Parts: sequence; C-alpha cells; structure tokens
Amino acid sequence: MPRIIADPKVVEEFEYVTIVGRLIPRSPEDFMKLCLLGYRFRQAVKHGINLVLQGVPQGVAYKILARMLPSSIYGESAYKYAKLIVEGAKGRKIEIRKIWIASRGGISWRGNLNIRLVSTDRVLVRYFDGEWIELEARFGKKYLPLIEELIQLANQRMESYGATITFRNGRLYLHLEVPLWLYLKYSGKPKPTGYSLVAGFDLNSDRINVVVLDREGRIVAMKTLWFPEVTSPGYPRNKARHNRLEKLSEALKWCRRIGVDYVAFEDLTKIRDRRFAKNPNANRKISRFAKRELLRHGVIKALKLCFIVILIDPKGTSISVTHRQVMREKGLDRHMASAYIVAYRGLKKLKEQEPTTIPPT
Repeated sequence: MPRIIADPKVVEEFEYVTIVGRLIPRSPEDFMKLCLLGYRFRQAVKHGINLVLQGVPQGVAYKILARMLPSSIYGESAYKYAKLIVEGAKGRKIEIRKIWIASRGGISWRGNLNIRLVSTDRVLVRYFDGEWIELEARFGKKYLPLIEELIQLANQRMESYGATITFRNGRLYLHLEVPLWLYLKYSGKPKPTGYSLVAGFDLNSDRINVVVLDREGRIVAMKTLWFPEVTSPGYPRNKARHNRLEKLSEALKWCRRIGVDYVAFEDLTKIRDRRFAKNPNANRKISRFAKRELLRHGVIKALKLCFIVILIDPKGTSISVTHRQVMREKGLDRHMASAYIVAYRGLKKLKEQEPTTIPPT
C-alpha cells in the first residue's frame, strides 16, 4: 500500500483528496435559497476575520458566528476559513468577493451534519429553521463506486467527509473531501517491480528538476521539465496551474517507467516566507510559485502511481555550503544539485527509518 514517510503532523495534511461534482437545484427558489445561504456564510467569514484579528477566543467566536447561520457547525467552518485567510494574508488587505458554503465532516454525524450525501445522485443541504434543500448531484462515472462506499462508511460512523458548495457562472459545484485511502483504492494503479531507485524533485516556478539515485547514492538518471510561460506577465492563472500540474504528472510517469520505487519532495509547507530579490523578473517568478499546490498534487499523484513518498526538510537544499559542494563535485547546475540533495536525503531517511525495505540488488 502506498504511503508517506514524514512527520505525522505533515501527513495529516494529505489525508483527504477533493473530488468535484455538479449540483442541480430542483427549482429556481432553491437556487436563490442557496445563494442567500452562501451570502450569509461569506458575511460570517468576514465577521470571523475581525474576531480573529481582535483575538476573540475560539469558543466565543464559534457562538457568535453560529447566530448568523443555520447551525453551529457552519459557524465553526466559517471561523476556520477566517483564521486561514488571516494567516495567509500576513498583514495585507483582505478582500472576499465570491460566495460559498462549507461544512466540516464528522463521524458522529454520519459523514457531515449540514451537507449530506444521501446517494450518488442526491444531496441534502441544511437551511434555516430546520429546512433541508434537496439537490441532484452529478459526479464522474469513475467516482460513483467510491462515493457509494463513502456513504456506507459514513452511515456506519466509520468515515466522514468535508463538503464545500461553490457558485460559478450560475452553476453549483460540490467539492467533496474523500479519505485518501479510499480514493487510492479506486484510483491507484499497480506499479511494475522497480529497482530500489529514489527520485528527488526540485520544484520551481518555471521548471521541475528530477535526479534519480540507486541504493548506493549513484546518479542513474536526470530530467528537467520546463514551463517558463506560466510566469509571464498576463498569463492566465488557470492555464498556468494546468501546465504546472501536467508537467509534474509527466515527471512522475517518467519515474514510473524507469522503475523508481520512492519519490522524495521538499516539505514546502515549512517554507513560510518568500525571499524576494532585487531583480523584478525573479520576484515575479517567486510570487507565482504555487508551492503548496505543486506539493499536494505531487504527493497525491505519486501515491496514486503506487510510489512511497518521502518528505524532507527543505533547509539547506539550496544556497548552502553543501549545495555548492554538490554543484562542484557532481558538475550539476544549482537546480539539479538541489534535486540531488533531496534524493540523497530521501535515501538516507529511508535507510534510517526502514533499513529492510530496500531489497538487495
């Protein structure tokens, strides 16, 4: 079974995968009710931001926000969104334009208290005064067996799922948080027997560098995938996201073809502050580096391809004495040297934690 070798706190961030489906209201009145609920949720998040900035205790904030929404769980979700927004803003001006509805999951609530899956094609949403809004749900055919099992597990109080409803161009979409193990059960692909190779990834705003090492630390293969267009001024954000993730998927599939068993990434969630330079072009690349997005996609895709994922501390993988030494000794450029260090540290961590998992050559 594919897994992640990392700090348990880090692994928690990858326990769920989001799948998206369409929601279709049964009447225009139901659609307007959901719009009102989305507006009230957005207002609750805005109020929650003020509460976070004022240092209001979490328990008190929950109760205040619950008065604005149909249930206390909506209030908790609004407060958690507000807290994340404040942490991500880092003192910058906060502006929220879109409306949405979110409700966290809970095992004791048979999956979710407010946005509930009844079947693979039917969803209930809690409204004001105890009213429920029934919606038709449409998911991709490949997700139907997964959702059916998720509903069964939720009814047995064995699993939960978070749910978010978004509004886009007059349409409703349901973003469902599915347990990672369940997603891999229906989406994972068997991988051919490998040769105990470890691939290290250096993820950047305009390229991905990969270095593959054998169990002795020798370089077996290297690859660079470029996407410089995504950092160009005025380049569409959605298209940039698609290009980045497509190149990362291509790199992982290449690793699969050459027999890699383990992939190592820097734990980019530990990089809190961006280091800006005097060069405006460099600053633009730094500001457009979607590190969390790339890391999350890389981890999920690697697990889906049945790799074992290793997350390492990013400290010292670039701009360090070791980094310069690797460049000099191995004849690598700075990005390929970073990928080499990531792979080497991944191999070292693997040997320290699981010395018997690497089969002899």
